[in-house]
Amino acid sequence: MSRQRSMEAILASEYVTIGELTRLTGVRYSTLKFYTEEGFLPFEQEEEKLTRRYPREKTIERIAHIKALREEGKTIPQIHEILGV
Repeated sequence: MSRQRSMEAILASEYVTIGELTRLTGVRYSTLKFYTEEGFLPFEQEEEKLTRRYPREKTIERIAHIKALREEGKTIPQIHEILGV
């Protein structure tokens, strides 16, 4: 079983995992995974089997932007166009 990092450690970190993003943003894991698969959330992954690492500040801003677009009623294809992905 993996041990969770403290919120203090997460907030001090440049990169976070998708699980840590759920704790930071309140967005469901499945939603973040979908956004990643759609290309909305950029990540780094050194090798194929390693955990994806998301740049914390940039990704939190991107998630907030996507949430705002969804609240405005934008569709996923429209968000693709707006974000340029």
